[in-house]
Amino acid sequence: MRIGVDLGGTKIEAIAIDGVRELLRRRVSAPRGDYVGTVAAMRDLVAGIERELGVTGTVGVGIPGAISGATGLVKNANSTWLIGQALNRDLERALGRPVRLMNDANCFTLSEAIDGAAQDARTVFGVILGTGTGGGIVVDRQVIEGRHRIAGEWGHNPLPWPRDDERPGPACYCGRAGCIETFLSGPGLSAAYAAATGRRAEAAGIAALAEAGDADANVVLDLYESRLARSLASIINVLDPDVIVLGGGVSNIARIYDRLPALVKPFVFSDSADTPIVPARHGDSSGVRGAAWLWP
Repeated sequence: MRIGVDLGGTKIEAIAIDGVRELLRRRVSAPRGDYVGTVAAMRDLVAGIERELGVTGTVGVGIPGAISGATGLVKNANSTWLIGQALNRDLERALGRPVRLMNDANCFTLSEAIDGAAQDARTVFGVILGTGTGGGIVVDRQVIEGRHRIAGEWGHNPLPWPRDDERPGPACYCGRAGCIETFLSGPGLSAAYAAATGRRAEAAGIAALAEAGDADANVVLDLYESRLARSLASIINVLDPDVIVLGGGVSNIARIYDRLPALVKPFVFSDSADTPIVPARHGDSSGVRGAAWLWP
């Protein structure tokens, strides 16, 4: 049995799978800002699943960051209370066994490459458009982490081909301004809507307003799709993946899949640009499924 844990900013989810068959799933709220509580919550989720099923399993964890090869501590986490912590060692001590940790976008991409929307593709770029804007690369069903374990971190590059009114861009938690994440994350979309209208709405609400004919919501989504297209085109120009899979809350806005192909094309350095951009087959479950797949 494999157990996968998805450590998110607002929730922690765990799943037990046997092969590709889901046995059990549990979810709790994330103890935001509480590192010790976060480790305890993951320990208790795993213990509860094993107690209920009467079987122990391997444990893989997707985290919103990465383990530094230089220090062994968490880096680059938008759940900032994890930064600088020895999460892998602390969780192994809490569970009494080896644990495999990997960036949550890598886990998401691995899941979709194995038995999801990109299962027949050789090179897959996976995107999470949620609290942050993560990315992962899988080639031949193997995650590419890179020398510094940051492969796929497109969200902390500057927005490509910015317009004058997009410079210098919003401040990012990484210390820079104008990062892709500040424009394309769920909070980034909400901030753009608030700036345009003076009102607050989440991604799903903005999409519903646009579908109902709200002019302001449509203008904001048009701009969001332009920014997403430019950002994905820069990935195509570097990686040229066979498939791009989108996940996270913003990926549930159906209209973006109709509009992106034409918007991407002018920025791709090729005489043709037909890279499929598709929604995740496993939706919100992809990250936790991919975490379970970290063990062979």
